[in-house]
Amino acid sequence: MKDQARKELLSQVENMINHYCAGCFLHQYLKKEGGRRAAHRFCISQCTVGEKLQEYGKKLTN
Repeated sequence: MKDQARKELLSQVENMINHYCAGCFLHQYLKKEGGRRAAHRFCISQCTVGEKLQEYGKKLTN
């Protein structure tokens, strides 16, 4: 993967995290009620933003 394309993907990931994940009330609630692992599991398996971040991660590792 070219450096420019990689930088663009990383920029998109950072923007998504800053826009959607920072201060996510659902993550905070799940963390309080079920613990950090439960909140993380939700973000990875059920949250649409988490799924999109996984797609970006797969592109970065190829």
